[in-house]
Amino acid sequence: MRCSANEAVPSPGPASLTHETLQRRRRALQAGFFLLFLLAPALDLLRFDLMDAQLWFLGQRWSLGIDAFRAGQLSSTEVALSILFKAIVPALLLVGGFLFVAWRYGRLYCGWLCPHFSLVELLNEQLWRAAGRRSLWEVPSGSQRSRRHALLFVATALGFGFLWSITLLTYLLPPREIWGGLFSASLSANQARFLFIAWALFSAELLLARHLFCRFGCAVGFFQSLAWMANPRALVVSFSRERAPSCKGCEPHADACEDACPMRLQPRRIKRLMFSCVQCGRCLQACDHSHTQRGSAPSLEWRVGVDALRETLRQARQDAGRDQPPAGSR
Repeated sequence: MRCSANEAVPSPGPASLTHETLQRRRRALQAGFFLLFLLAPALDLLRFDLMDAQLWFLGQRWSLGIDAFRAGQLSSTEVALSILFKAIVPALLLVGGFLFVAWRYGRLYCGWLCPHFSLVELLNEQLWRAAGRRSLWEVPSGSQRSRRHALLFVATALGFGFLWSITLLTYLLPPREIWGGLFSASLSANQARFLFIAWALFSAELLLARHLFCRFGCAVGFFQSLAWMANPRALVVSFSRERAPSCKGCEPHADACEDACPMRLQPRRIKRLMFSCVQCGRCLQACDHSHTQRGSAPSLEWRVGVDALRETLRQARQDAGRDQPPAGSR
């Protein structure tokens, strides 16, 4: 994603990444992070063992020295410094850095790394092939119906719902114990109960409410959006109003950019109505493809820095104009 502080993101061409290349790189990042998410507990890269009340990080026990303090091996000053530099400072740096990226570029984590959003996109495409829509709450577009893809859609949601319930449990209990108990059918009653309930909840969410969760239920996404909205210079998808007439006859239909959005947003709307935008760039890819076929410049582009500020001010003036009463109405 190339963008200067004062210029719009360049249109695809020999000197810049094409939208197709950008999407391939985004998919590769998503796949890598998804695999890391699944394997992290088994490799002790990150997990908290409830049995031992022990945090594991990068294969090492992450101790704050409390047990050593109780055993008389550390002084109160030493344990206080350990808590400060091994817990408080890293947490502040992690949260601060995460919010700074969101303040500058929006919900990049959601659109480029988040395992849940990867499933949202996967299930969207399967449901589209099955029923001509990307959400069960949308009106079908077209007449395509495929029982095979419908079964695949349901099986994918149920399969990943079960995999997620197991993975979540391995973040809290020893992975060897959970996987061993699963294959030998020797899980405890509480473990089996947790897996069943989590499986039901995850599967229902993936089948019915995956977009709603991303837009309204995810705290990580919500705070990223808040940070992004607070910065008028942040990366934003900008719609060129002067090119609006060229959107007529957009292929494959009149709203290609809206249809491409995995979050079911309308990319030509103003920033405050794009609160849940994850900066995945799929609307830009669809817009560029449609306009290129008709020999015109795309009407959507990324803007950041001064250009993003100009777009924010233009939108504010537009909103103010709507709020003003008509002349002579008083």
